[in-house]
Amino acid sequence: MRAVLLPLLLLSGAALAEQAPPGASTCLGCHSATRAAPAIPTLRGREAADIAAAMREFREGRRPATLMDRLAKGFSEEESQAIAAWVVR
Repeated sequence: MRAVLLPLLLLSGAALAEQAPPGASTCLGCHSATRAAPAIPTLRGREAADIAAAMREFREGRRPATLMDRLAKGFSEEESQAIAAWVVR
């Protein structure tokens, strides 16, 4: 039974990663639920609209940052919204 379930679990994880918009999976490298620090908040429990708004503020230089301002400039508003929706799934 385990021999059947393990490949299915791995496949479902791979399928989720494939569905991630470009750039989305890298967010969790710094904003993971278990490794977040005060300077790098977790995204867990946040609304997609709030994340997209923060990305917009970083992109427009209205929110102070050391790295996120540069990263956010690489995404359009639509891409930021898609990333935010994926991160909160």
